[in-house]
Parts: sequence; structure tokens; C-alpha cells
Amino acid sequence: MRALCWVGADELAVREVPDPELRNERDVIVRVRRSATCGGDLPLLAGRHPLLRPGDVLGAEFLGEVVEVGPGVRRHRPGDRVVVGTSVACGGCWYCRHGLHSCCDNGSADPASVDPDWTHGDAGCFGRPRAAGGFAGGHAEYVRVPYADVGAFAVPDAVDDDRAVFAADAAPTGWLAAEAGGVRPGDVVAVWGAGAVGQLSASAAVLSGAERVLVVDRHADRLRMAERYCGAEPLDYRRTDVAAELRERSGGRGPDVCVVAVGSPPADRLLRRRADRPDALREAVYACRKGGVVVVLDGTDGFVDAFPLGTVTERRLTLRGVRRAEVRDVPMLLDRMARDELRTEHLATHRLPLRQGPHGYALFRDRADGCVRAVFTP
Repeated sequence: MRALCWVGADELAVREVPDPELRNERDVIVRVRRSATCGGDLPLLAGRHPLLRPGDVLGAEFLGEVVEVGPGVRRHRPGDRVVVGTSVACGGCWYCRHGLHSCCDNGSADPASVDPDWTHGDAGCFGRPRAAGGFAGGHAEYVRVPYADVGAFAVPDAVDDDRAVFAADAAPTGWLAAEAGGVRPGDVVAVWGAGAVGQLSASAAVLSGAERVLVVDRHADRLRMAERYCGAEPLDYRRTDVAAELRERSGGRGPDVCVVAVGSPPADRLLRRRADRPDALREAVYACRKGGVVVVLDGTDGFVDAFPLGTVTERRLTLRGVRRAEVRDVPMLLDRMARDELRTEHLATHRLPLRQGPHGYALFRDRADGCVRAVFTP
């Protein structure tokens, strides 16, 4: 089959790779219909992950049709249209039983490879190196999906592929931001970053009852999207004193919840880790009201320098980190998509055949031609 493979730093190629096969009774094989670029792919594309090898198949966010099922699969049959969550989780360990599928003890493809800085491994993830616990990704014609009854979900007929594909990762991550922030009716929420995840964080805050949601960015086209599709108020930080504006629009207190959705490229682990200087995170900490919550989405693998810890303690802030979405929210989000409460198809600014995957990633990486996400069809 054809798949989009990493070849070297900033170099991708569509290659012939072996077809996936069922390996365990709880596996299914999915024929991919749509796959989307993801911000978490960019450090991989740049070659900043030491365990990445030439030929690894990328793609964390995908949707397709079940073509083969293992004997232990109960929820899926050949012909089902499914969206697959990014986390590979067993459904039975302590973390899964408590709804923390992204922390699953058994989903990793290589549990012996654990980052010593984090002590414990995460769940598996599609489109990540096997030596880092990952599985071959969705930028391919077919994908093996382990623990399919846990991580694959039937797509309602009312939801088309271009909308549903974002239920794999971007929409659950946005929802988790609102959940981690404890967004309640009447809250003022500020989101730094108007990419796909930032916009869907804003949508989640609106759906959770926030009175005002403000999105901070410098890209006018993305800010217009956030205003039109998410009901957010745009703030261009090049033209606005963000801190003053946030105080003005929150009764002088500052936002109740601040979400940092801008990400940051990870340090090169082949060298000594550098210290990152997260400008958006510092701004969010300073802007948040006393007793408020700051949520950091994904972010960086490096260490953080010049972080205002004193402000966190003095103002009694809660700081929460979210690296990967939870699959538990996917069915609820698909239902909201079916009721037209949650729209995501506008994020697919570029639709390309898989053979143009390298070009699509170049557009996505460089934010060229107004690219928010590139979506591929095998």
C-alpha cells in the first residue's frame, strides 16, 4: 500500500509499505478515507525526535471504513465508518477505568522505551515512532487499529468525512481544554492561538456556557475563522494591548480561564535540552484573574526558563497541562457534530490527494496560502 513516510529532516515521501495485518484479536483494519495534518507532527517532520526512523508512517488524525475485524472485536463490523482516536488504550487498566485513556499503561507499542524525564510511559499514539510507543499512522491507505472497541467510534450518517475527521484529535483536545479549565456558565475565557486546536478550544468554551471567549493571535484569516465559526472575539496582539483589553472585557479582573494553544517546538534530545521561553504562557499567567485556571495544551518537551512561578503562587492560580486528548469524549463530540452544534470542516483549508502529502505538509508547516489544516484522501 501507499503511505506518507518520514525520510529525513523536513523531507517526506509517499512510498510503498507492507499492508497492515491483524496481530491481536481486538484489532481491526481500517481503509482510510481522510487523514489530517496535526501540530504534533511538526517536531517529527523537522527530525527533532531521536527515535524517529526513515520510513516511519505519520498521521495521528484519521477516519475510515472497517474492512477486517479480529475475533475479539464486539462493536465494529466490516463496512462501518469510524473515526479513530489518537490514543491507543486498552480500556481495562487503572487509568482507562478512570477515563484517562491517554495515560494507559498497556497501549504503548514499546513500553520499555520510557522517557526518563517523565518516569512513566504514555498510551500509544498513531503516527509516532514505535520505539517511542507509537503505531504506524493514518497517512496511508490502510491502518491497523489495536483495541478497536476502545478507540474507534462509529460516525453518524449526518456527519460527513470532512467534519468527522477532526473528532479524532483536534476537537477532543479543545474540549479537554474547557474541561481542564473548569469552564462554567458566565466565565470569561481567553485562548492564545487561533489554529485548529485553539479554535476548537474556543468552541468548547462557548458550548460550556462561557459568557465571553477571546482568541489571541496575529493571523487575520484565523482570527476571522474564530469569530465566524466559534463565536469568539478576536484580538490581534500586533495591534492590541492584550493584557489591558482582557482586563477591560472581564470587569477589571482578568479572564477566569486562560488556554495556551500555541505549542512550541521541542528541544533536540540529541543535544543538551535547551530552556524554552514561553511568551504566550507567561502572558496568560499574568492575565489570568486571581484564583483562575491556566491550561497549557501540548507545549514543549524542553525545560521552561523565566517562568513566573511567583505569580502563580501569589495569585493562587491553578496550572493544568494537557498533552493528548481523551478518547472518551469522541462519541459526545460526534453527536454534537450531528446536531450541527460543532462545526469543524472549515479547518480543512486544503484538501489534497495523499500523493501530494509532502506539499500539504509544507503548506501546513509554513502556514502558507492560509493553511490551517491539510486533509488527505488516499
